[in-house]
Amino acid sequence: MSGVLTLGETMAALRTAAPLRLGGPAHLSVAGSESNVAIGLARLGHEAHWLGVVGADQPGELVLRTLRAEGVGLRYARTTPDAATGFVVFDRAAHDITRVSYHRRGSAGSTLTAAEAEAAVTACAPDRVHLTGITPALSAEAGAATLAAARTARAAGARVSLDVNYRARLWSRDDAAAVLRELLPWVDTVFASEDELDLLTGAENAVPALLAAGASEVVVTAGAAGARAHAPGKSLFRAAVPTTVADSIGAGDAFVAGYLSAALDGLPTDDRLARGVAAGAFCVGAHGDWESLPSRADLALLAHGDGTALR
Repeated sequence: MSGVLTLGETMAALRTAAPLRLGGPAHLSVAGSESNVAIGLARLGHEAHWLGVVGADQPGELVLRTLRAEGVGLRYARTTPDAATGFVVFDRAAHDITRVSYHRRGSAGSTLTAAEAEAAVTACAPDRVHLTGITPALSAEAGAATLAAARTARAAGARVSLDVNYRARLWSRDDAAAVLRELLPWVDTVFASEDELDLLTGAENAVPALLAAGASEVVVTAGAAGARAHAPGKSLFRAAVPTTVADSIGAGDAFVAGYLSAALDGLPTDDRLARGVAAGAFCVGAHGDWESLPSRADLALLAHGDGTALR
């Protein structure tokens, strides 16, 4: 068994530095939580694969070209002529306040099937399968694929991580809770913000309830306030790395990539948190979901103070 398999939708992404209604220059790239994590892991030296579907169109080619260039495995990706690649727009409403407009209903990414997920997990035989709460929000079919991936992975002895990543524009909290709770029996590592924990359990004390239900660790992220990892009998906190924030979009995915990277290296929880907040600091220092994610060599740069010129 080796590497990590992620599955989900990656879209063409437009970013503007001002409100979209004003027009003006826009930057074209790609975006998707699961592929962000895959890119982050690949840059940190791990084998990472992405399972997803894109349209037989130019945006789909952009997605595949970008992931391939970043060293992400695409042998389980599919191109379909029957649906278009999803599309997302990020526009800056105010300083570090970003509006997100989705154009992904009926997209190629939403056609991912349970059979594809089961086959990919079986063929890849990864150490870990990483899932998010975004994929099952796309369609019932994509939800079945997410569940099939989790079940198949656990049956094969792989670990499964789940980042809640709740998106209010994609589904209601009630719908999200019903689907995500169905996934939990197959999940080892849970990533969630404090306001997402109630989607996973109705218990008043969510973290102990999730650990008692079978999760081996629950990582609660709090953005600029840092993150806390809980496991049976212990709880560790790590403050965020102080940095100037240019764009906070993608910071959660960066943290997950850093945390999982350290876990794959067999490092203890404190080191997992440290690598997670370091990756998050790199991400927020520049614009884009994944463009500024660090390599393993880059991680040491944070030891230098702001304004340092390495000559």
